[in-house]
Amino acid sequence: MNRPYAEVIGDPIAHSKSPLIHEFWLEKLGIEADYRATHVMADDLARFIAERRDDDAWRGCNVTIPHKIAMLDLVDDPGAVRESIGAMNTIVRDADGRVFGTNTDAAGFYAPLAEVDLAGAPVVVIGAGGAARAVLFALARAGVGAVTILNRSPLKGAALLARFGLKGDALPLSAALPPAQLVVNTSALGMKGQPPLEIDLTPLPEDAIVYDIVYAPLETDLLRQAEARGLETIDGLEMLIGQAAMAFELFFGRPAPRVHDVELRERLTG
Repeated sequence: MNRPYAEVIGDPIAHSKSPLIHEFWLEKLGIEADYRATHVMADDLARFIAERRDDDAWRGCNVTIPHKIAMLDLVDDPGAVRESIGAMNTIVRDADGRVFGTNTDAAGFYAPLAEVDLAGAPVVVIGAGGAARAVLFALARAGVGAVTILNRSPLKGAALLARFGLKGDALPLSAALPPAQLVVNTSALGMKGQPPLEIDLTPLPEDAIVYDIVYAPLETDLLRQAEARGLETIDGLEMLIGQAAMAFELFFGRPAPRVHDVELRERLTG
């Protein structure tokens, strides 16, 4: 039998730290399996899934930009992810050969905020793609107040507010930042190889939290600006490791050894 493996797919994919995370956990648990990064372009996504369906060694894949929404049409959806979050970031092939999708982004995003009281708090979300859907789903569950979505297409942002039953505004990226308790960048802006995220954090109160899900680079311009103001920050590794842990258990049948998180972060940032 071929050695079991899982992978992360996207376009681009060279920046992904997922292989380092999963290989670290496989090593710690002594599991004989592999995890790799695979470049898959949008036109090849359907072919990729069709080929993997017949691969008994394949345990599944994590999904990153730009495939999280397109994946909804290619795999089974037993958890009704289409109706809830509307984006898939984890695809699993089970022992019976069934291929299904789920979303671990929402819980991974929310984990570092679990002790923060966001009930009624004003929030800003930058971006309106697949990751934004998971973030907005989690924020709606947390009972946040008005949500302002900043996006190239405000119409797309308005549609997401309506989808998740959130009150607020959808504005262009160039709009001034309103005062908010939490700012979350879900876009690729500021990522290595992508345009910068140009935003002024001056309107934020002193107790605001700035959360950037970008992790390459780990210290983005957004987080540097927040730290210069003395604001609390959350970097992209928090969400990345959190969602990866849930995916790891789905792929390999054992919980990720989170007791080694400090060592893992050192390896990822070294």
